[in-house]
Amino acid sequence: MLTTARRDSDNCPNASSSERFGDRLSPDALGELESLKVFSDHEANTVLFMEEQAPSQVLFLLTGQVKLSMNSSTGRRMILGIANPGETLGLASALSDSTYDVTAETICPCRIASLCRNHFLEFLTRHPAAYKNVVRELVTDCARAREQVRALGLAMTAPARLARLLLEWCTDGQETKDGTRLCCSLTHGEIGEYIGASRETVTRIFSEFRYRDLLESRGSTLIISNRRALEIYAGAERVSLSKGYARKVA
Repeated sequence: MLTTARRDSDNCPNASSSERFGDRLSPDALGELESLKVFSDHEANTVLFMEEQAPSQVLFLLTGQVKLSMNSSTGRRMILGIANPGETLGLASALSDSTYDVTAETICPCRIASLCRNHFLEFLTRHPAAYKNVVRELVTDCARAREQVRALGLAMTAPARLARLLLEWCTDGQETKDGTRLCCSLTHGEIGEYIGASRETVTRIFSEFRYRDLLESRGSTLIISNRRALEIYAGAERVSLSKGYARKVA
């Protein structure tokens, strides 16, 4: 089986030497930002904040990965994406003073820097140049949501949705002589929440992909040996709108 409930910190990436939100800030602004942060460590499966909760702080992910999800009125959960080191969590809610629209839960042990919402807003008032970084983070959030809509809305079958998810992960994968190497810390059930399928369906599709030599699995590591074959299997043409009609583009 590809994944288990065990959360191994070795499968979660670490932050680079500089956090993304601090990029291109002046030394004074960056120093002040760092002085306002409170640092904490969290075990796997820790809920950092929940939907409908009032936004009290902004979180900066330093190490590890955080799962972002939302629940339907019937209690069904859908995973929207995985936040990686350098990303900022809860930013849109903090700016709009609206409740969190997602739940953030650690996948593996994480180190978090938190900043009180009021202190963060005051910091932006003193350093307007930081709004450029705010915009960049919001664009990342929008892109994540857009890709999830694309995956669920344009891929009609569960195998195609899973193939597209794997292709998306390949973007950040490690190229080796055997193919693209991915580390996946999600269980089959969580992957199902990502693509709108049951755990049993995900397990069956992975078995089919292995049978068709589309991938190899070694514990929590995936090797995509032939990305082109996976693209063909996924029917990975992109549907775009141009001048009011739909057309396929490679």
